Amino acid sequence: MRWQGREKSSNVDDRRRQATKVGGGIGIGAIIIYLIMTLLGQDPSGILDQVQAPSSSTTQTETGPRPDDELAEFVSVVLNDTEDVWNRLFPAQLNRQYQEPTLVLFDGQTRSACGFASAATGPFYCPADQDVYIDLSFYKELQTRFRAPGDFAMAYIVAHEVGHHIQYLLGITQQMEQQRRRLSKTEFNKLSVRLELQADFLAGAWAHHAQKMKNILEQGDIDEALKAAAAVGDDRIQRQARGYVVPESFTHGTSEQRMRWFRKGLETGDLSQGDTFGASSL
Repeated sequence: MRWQGREKSSNVDDRRRQATKVGGGIGIGAIIIYLIMTLLGQDPSGILDQVQAPSSSTTQTETGPRPDDELAEFVSVVLNDTEDVWNRLFPAQLNRQYQEPTLVLFDGQTRSACGFASAATGPFYCPADQDVYIDLSFYKELQTRFRAPGDFAMAYIVAHEVGHHIQYLLGITQQMEQQRRRLSKTEFNKLSVRLELQADFLAGAWAHHAQKMKNILEQGDIDEALKAAAAVGDDRIQRQARGYVVPESFTHGTSEQRMRWFRKGLETGDLSQGDTFGASSL
């Protein structure tokens, strides 16, 4: 992807140098209470459970360059590209204004309005604060665990999560949450697959228009994105993890479905063709 020297987004909350630790401690008052209860023959374990529970957080700030600084710059450029595309497409195709999300970069774990974010959860979008959360170590996981190398593989991930933000702005996410309360887990999983495939379509539509507007693509970029989409298909992940697949537990779609919807968005750029919820087949 052609990205060096291009404009970065101002909507980046870089927390990578902030190491948040949550913990508590036993104060002198608790020690006195512990001794008194012991002398009276009472069980002090309850008070210990309370004072040893996490009660505070501290933040330590690192200084100096980091090995992932270039990657942080890259995803900031990608985010800026999504802003430029969606700020144009929303009025043109949806007759409304686009509201830009914030990209939160973190290292290890951080707080979000959806709870604690950790590297183990992978990149995600939080509707409660309308932020995208990414631990950049996921890029290495794409290369090693998912075997989907290349910078445009990471660009696809960013664009997919921004796709979830678009679904929130359009009210689709809220409609999904209403369905969660009335559907069985299996039926809701089917809706979740449609939600994720639509985000893949939106990522493809972004690439379509970003190429037209900025000529960002280099040879092999599309293959990198398709390889990443295939790598995070439910069937491939389940087969790698347990040796077999359970289709009724799918929440994101198969590798073939994810590639197909990304490619459809890429080839058409027409948001009206991304109605996965109304599609008779996926």
